[in-house]
Amino acid sequence: MEVFEAFRKRHSYRFGYTDQNVSREDLVKIVEAGMLAPSGKNCQTTEFVIIDDKNILDKISQMHPSNQAMQQAKAYIACIVNREPEAVYEGLAFEVEDCAAATENMLLAITSLGYASVWVDGWIRDSHRNKEISGLIGLPDNKVIRIILPIGVAAKETSQPTKKDFAQRAWFNSYKKV
Repeated sequence: MEVFEAFRKRHSYRFGYTDQNVSREDLVKIVEAGMLAPSGKNCQTTEFVIIDDKNILDKISQMHPSNQAMQQAKAYIACIVNREPEAVYEGLAFEVEDCAAATENMLLAITSLGYASVWVDGWIRDSHRNKEISGLIGLPDNKVIRIILPIGVAAKETSQPTKKDFAQRAWFNSYKKV
């Protein structure tokens, strides 16, 4: 799939998945796309845990009863950052930005490989859920799951919502509303 086609097709998918599994080969490709994302000072701070063990999948799916994508995912990718990020440039840390860039790359890879996903962030920030999933994957105390991506083959056809026109969000040389 051409990159701009992936941009147009990528959207948050919160519905159920088919029974088709996500191959480990594809999961590796998806995470490699995340690893290719830019990172502040090239520190490459985001780490990943690919979850495809049925027992772990079942335990995580039970934690989010209102989201079909989380309930029926054939795999999850957990994006991991340091609990206390280290400043790398003028007192600033960029782990959240690094993780976001990696996540968008992975979402585009997921789309281009024919799968669907949704960026799960707020739900995972609950310390109880984060701690429970961290325990399931053996995450050390100095690390935290920042984003989790449920992955599968979409059971329902959906599309990207309408986006605002270019002229409503972008301008050349100065900010101005039209």
